[in-house]
Amino acid sequence: MTSRYRSSDQYNALSPRRRSVVKAAAATAVLAGPLAGALPARAVDAAPAFLHGVASGDPLPDGVLLWTRVTPTPDAVPGSGIGPDVEVSWTVALDKAFMNVVAKGSTTATAASDHTVKADIRGLSPATDYWFRFSAGGTDSPAARTRTAPAADAPVANLRFGVVSCANWEAGYFSAYRHLAARGDLDAWLHLGDYIYEYGSGDYGTRGKVVRPHAPTHEIVTLADYRVRHATYKTDPDLQALHTKAPVIAIWDDHEFANDTWSGGAENHTEGAWAARQAAAKQAYFEWMPVRPAIAGTTYRRLRFGKLVDLSLLDLRSFRSQQVSVGNGEVDDPDRTLTGRAQLDWLKANLKSSDTTWRLVGNSVMISPFAVGSLSADLLKPLAKLLGLPQEGLALNPDQWDGYTDDRRELLAHLRSNAIRNTVFLTGDIHMAWANDVPVDAGTYPLSASAATEFVVTSVTSDNLDDIVKVPEGTVSAIAAPVIRAANRHVHWVDTDRHGYGVLDITADRAQMDYYVTSDRAKQDATSRWTRSYRTRNGTQKVERTYDPV
Repeated sequence: MTSRYRSSDQYNALSPRRRSVVKAAAATAVLAGPLAGALPARAVDAAPAFLHGVASGDPLPDGVLLWTRVTPTPDAVPGSGIGPDVEVSWTVALDKAFMNVVAKGSTTATAASDHTVKADIRGLSPATDYWFRFSAGGTDSPAARTRTAPAADAPVANLRFGVVSCANWEAGYFSAYRHLAARGDLDAWLHLGDYIYEYGSGDYGTRGKVVRPHAPTHEIVTLADYRVRHATYKTDPDLQALHTKAPVIAIWDDHEFANDTWSGGAENHTEGAWAARQAAAKQAYFEWMPVRPAIAGTTYRRLRFGKLVDLSLLDLRSFRSQQVSVGNGEVDDPDRTLTGRAQLDWLKANLKSSDTTWRLVGNSVMISPFAVGSLSADLLKPLAKLLGLPQEGLALNPDQWDGYTDDRRELLAHLRSNAIRNTVFLTGDIHMAWANDVPVDAGTYPLSASAATEFVVTSVTSDNLDDIVKVPEGTVSAIAAPVIRAANRHVHWVDTDRHGYGVLDITADRAQMDYYVTSDRAKQDATSRWTRSYRTRNGTQKVERTYDPV
């Protein structure tokens, strides 16, 4: 391949308004001590350094987005707003030894972007493994593998994606990422939200024990706060390892902002103007994540993988109406929205126009309807807490699609009326694993039709039901799962208790999710094992169990 030389300065430019926000944050906080907690101890010994790893994301047939953060001087810690400009070069090669270089260039890392760097590389070949690294001041970053998407018209035989969500630093170690990284067979991995958590130390579920404190220790509110929390997560060795093995495709959910975020606020937001906090969270997210927004300030966008997969990624926080109390009929109000009008129209158009075999939807909250059923009070209360339900228990979670039924009815009716097949929702958020049909009418299912299917992955570390109740793993699920399934006939399987990840394998004949669980989130050397697999066959719109992982 002919070498290509292209500058990526345009991907790092910040507006004067954004630069002023950074300066204001730096001027109003005492930064040096608390922010140093976001860096390993070696940060004070040598610079420049690549202490937060490298990553790639949003693969295209001809390109991929590369990311890193450089520490130019020992005091230029994340969120500080200080530190000199430093030239950062990047190199892309076909081999790990970088003997066959196909692209290189440079850009400038500045305090205005928290010394994060993005390079949107183009001119690459489809469905090809590449290696990349960054360099600054004579120091090289770790080398990492990435992979481009297949050509749009390519007859792809197989794709394999890791699928994760909900990683709470304080609750444990990210061994799920380590086990995904060790596979070496992923085309990409999907992070479906809650990549970070915003709470103060000890304020969010850890079974009563903070396994490892995060920085800053207080709830994050300002731009500097969000930058430090992202930086803390990016020092995790298992997360760094996964980022070096395959490109990530990420969307946000609420905890990248605050709990139960909606367009005008959040359940636990009391600190100043919401618009300022939301803007700070979004700026830090796009600085620290290898995400290429199709529309500025959102994570909804579309990626294609040959003739096999069309992937629509949603932003279900920026445009939604405020959550309502259950039982008052407002969940059916057609003037309330989860997606916003423009995004719902965009999604419907994507699904209708797609000519691929499978239509995947990266979806941060569960679309399948959910009724609690007749759980006993001792189980209903922790379930209600986890789902955000009143503790007396009513048949929906107003933070999910259940709280915005008009959007869901419109979308499912669109799938049915246009005979759109093979739509699979990939979902996180709920800290449980599910395999669901998505019924047009849950009340009459299975006599009524299924419009799509849904695979929900459990949390990497965030509290499951057994963690909330503080009982041995599997205890709650043994009791709750049969009751949930009896009240929700479209639910083929639910596991309320375990942590882990999914591996989605797709061929022309079927889309299969293999569910894996990790042994102990509080142990760095936690093991992983396969637990269940479910698939949907081409043309069926229904889930079935299969008894072996791919």
